[in-house]
Amino acid sequence: MEHLPTHPDLSGASVFITGGGSGIGAALTEAFLRQGARVAFVQRSDASPFCDEMEAETGNRPLFIPCDITDLSMLEGAIAKAAEAHGPIKVLVNNAANDKRHPTLDVDEEFWDWMIDINLKAYFFACKAVVPGMQQMGGGAIINFSSISYMMGNAGYPIYTTSNAGITGMTRSLAREFGPDRIRCNALMPGWVLTDKQMRLWAEPEGLEAHLERACLKDHLKPEDICGGVLFLASDASKMMTGQALVIDGGVVVTG
Repeated sequence: MEHLPTHPDLSGASVFITGGGSGIGAALTEAFLRQGARVAFVQRSDASPFCDEMEAETGNRPLFIPCDITDLSMLEGAIAKAAEAHGPIKVLVNNAANDKRHPTLDVDEEFWDWMIDINLKAYFFACKAVVPGMQQMGGGAIINFSSISYMMGNAGYPIYTTSNAGITGMTRSLAREFGPDRIRCNALMPGWVLTDKQMRLWAEPEGLEAHLERACLKDHLKPEDICGGVLFLASDASKMMTGQALVIDGGVVVTG
């Protein structure tokens, strides 16, 4: 990640990332650590070995807080703990998500609620939890991960795509509501990023080939390809950018 630009205003910044110990989230944690930020992240599985690795590689150890983000009291408690350790959250990255495949006719109410809890509800309440501290500081940056999936009209995971669309709408509303407090809120919309999970569960050769055929840039996305955009949205480099959706997908969809 040495190729990433340095954003001096992120040095010492208190950053909170959901799902920051694996996949895209792990790449984001490393990227912010290399900026000199004070990073806290949550996930359900133990991330202690990852924290050891990051400390050895960057000289900057992240704070790992075990948390199920669908438990709002745990999530809010984790944000409070991170703020106590590192100061009020200056940058929130809502990254954790679950794109479990589910045919519409197989969905029951329990599964619907579970997917919405992970992919949309937790995002809203994480935003709500950090806003008061950002107001007191005179500003902050929120980056909500959405996806190009709903823009493509993808089938096979309708609650996930519904959540993605909801995230972009929520992002715009929060940007409008809290812009007077100099709190910026933007969405980051990745394409198909080939994390270990994606390669294990969904990435079949035919699907990969078809996806690459739709792309302008003929390279598959890796987690580190998302980091530059997130750092940009978190930093003063984008200080007049809010309520927007930044797409990083190799040119699969064309916005505008």
